[in-house]
Amino acid sequence: MKNHLITLLPAIALSLFSAGNAQANGAGNPIGITIDAGVTINAGTGEFAPYHISANRGGTVTQQYSTLLDVGAYHTLDTTKRLSWGAGVEFWGGWSSSTDYKRLKPDIPYPSADGEMLSQHPARVWVQELYVTGKYRGVFLTLGQQEKGSPWLNQRLSSGDLIRSGNARPGYGASAGFVNFQSIPFTKGWVQIAGELGYYRLGDGKWLENHYNYAANFITTGYWLNYKNIYLRTNPTKRFVFTVGMQAACQFGGTIKQYATTVNEHGQYVATLQTTTKMDCNAKAFFKALIPGSGGNASGDHYYEGNHVGSWDISLKYNFKNGASLKAYLQKPFEDGSGIGWKNGFDGLWGLEYNAGKRGIVSGAVIEYLDLTNHSGPLHFNPGDYASVAESISWSQIDAKATGSDDYYNNYAYNGYQNRGMAIGSPMVKSPLYHTDGYMRFFDNRLRGFHIALEGDIVANLSYRAMYSWRKSWGNIFMPRTEPVTQNACMLEASYNVPRVKGLQLNLQLALDHGSLYNGYAAKADGSHTNFGALLAVRYRLGL
Repeated sequence: MKNHLITLLPAIALSLFSAGNAQANGAGNPIGITIDAGVTINAGTGEFAPYHISANRGGTVTQQYSTLLDVGAYHTLDTTKRLSWGAGVEFWGGWSSSTDYKRLKPDIPYPSADGEMLSQHPARVWVQELYVTGKYRGVFLTLGQQEKGSPWLNQRLSSGDLIRSGNARPGYGASAGFVNFQSIPFTKGWVQIAGELGYYRLGDGKWLENHYNYAANFITTGYWLNYKNIYLRTNPTKRFVFTVGMQAACQFGGTIKQYATTVNEHGQYVATLQTTTKMDCNAKAFFKALIPGSGGNASGDHYYEGNHVGSWDISLKYNFKNGASLKAYLQKPFEDGSGIGWKNGFDGLWGLEYNAGKRGIVSGAVIEYLDLTNHSGPLHFNPGDYASVAESISWSQIDAKATGSDDYYNNYAYNGYQNRGMAIGSPMVKSPLYHTDGYMRFFDNRLRGFHIALEGDIVANLSYRAMYSWRKSWGNIFMPRTEPVTQNACMLEASYNVPRVKGLQLNLQLALDHGSLYNGYAAKADGSHTNFGALLAVRYRLGL
C-alpha cells in the first residue's frame, strides 16, 4: 500500500496542476479564492530529516523519508475594506518513515527497564488548517486552526521566534486582536499598536501517549494553550522606527498522570500509575492564564497556575532613502518574575536583519546570536513557598530568596512547550520529538547558537535561500551534560517559477547536519554523525 501511495501522489498533484492551468492563465482572481496544492518528497541518511528541512515548517516534514500531498483553499481578508472575511482549509496526507521509540508500557512486566522499542510515524492524513476569520475596521476575530508564525521576525530567514516560531502544528481555538498595526488616536500616526489574544487546544494527547516512556516521570494531556502579544511602534514611514512589546503563552488545565517504575517479585520492571491530578480548567483558570496568578486548587499547581513562557521584544529599524532597511532586535525570554525583570543575564535572541527593498542577488539577510545559558541562575528558593512549615524548623525563618532555575520551555506539571514533539518556540532548542527513549520534555535547553541566512534572485524566475546554524548545548540545569555537544546545520534552497505555467513552482532543498547534539542525551556524547538530506517540492497556486 505504501509503494502504491508513493507512485500515485505525484500523479494526483500533476493532474490538479493540469486541470487548473487554463483558469490560472485567465482573468486574475475575481472571487478572491486561492487553491494551493503540492507534492513534497524528502529523503536523508539520518533517522530524522535534517534540521533546516524540518525547522519552522509547521511540523509537516520531520522523518527520514516522506512522500506527502497537501491541498488547500483560502479566501484572504481584504484589509482595505471596513468589513471583510476570510477562511482557509489545508489537508496533508501521504507516507512518512517510522522511528523506534523506547517505551515501558504501564502495568506490563518487562525483563529490563528498557522496555521495548515501538515504531511510530506521523499521521497518514491530517488537517493542518481549518478556520474562518472576519474583521471590522481594525479588529479581527478568528475561529478554528490557522498557521501563525512570528509576529515580528522574518519568517523565512530567522532561526525562529522564542515564543511563536511556526515550528509546530497549530492548535485549534479562537483568537482576536488588531489587524496589523493601528494608529493610536491623538498621536497623529506617531505611535501605533498591535496585539492579539487567543485560547487553543493542541490535541496532542494521543501523540504523547504513543511516544512517552512511562518509566519517565509524568504525562499531561487535555490541556489548553493561551497566547497573547502587544506591541507599540513609532511611525513606520520615518527614518528610525522603534518597536517594543511582549509575547506570553501559558499551558493550563489538563490531567497529570504520575508513573513510577518498580520491580516485582519476579525481578521484572513495571511502570505503575501513582497519582492522577485534574488541573483546574474553570473561568478563574482561564483568567490566570491571561494574567499570571497564584496556583489553583489542584495539587499540581504550586507556584503560578500553568506553564508560563514569554519574551520582551525590542527592535530599532533604520529606513534608507533607496527603500532598503536595517533592523537590530532582541528577544529577552522569561519564565516568571526573574526573567521579566531581566535577571537572566545575557540570555536572548540578538539579531540583525537587512532588507534590500527590492529583488536582487541579496534581497534579504539575517544574522542572529542565541544565548540560553543563564536561566536566572541555577537555584530557586522563596520562603513564601514554605509558609506552612513548622516554626521550629530554623530555615523556614530565612527571609532571603533566590529566583532562578527557569528551565526554559519546561515545567513541573506539563510536558514542555511543544506540540506533537516539536517546539512551539525556537527550533534551535532541540525538540522532544528527537528523544527516542520517550523522554517528552526539553533536555538541551541550556545552549548557545549562531545563525545566518541569505536570500535573493539568481536570474529571472530562479531564487535561492541559504542558511547556516551552529549550536552548543550543556544539557539542562537540572541534568547537565558532563561534556557539551555541538551541531552544525546548513541548507541551500533553489526555487524556480515555471514561466510557461503560471502558478507552478519547483523547489529543491539540500541540507547537511554534522555533530553530536542529536545522538541521544547521555551524559557523555557518543560522537558526531552526519545527516545529509534532500527535499523536492512541486507546488501549484490557482486563483479563482
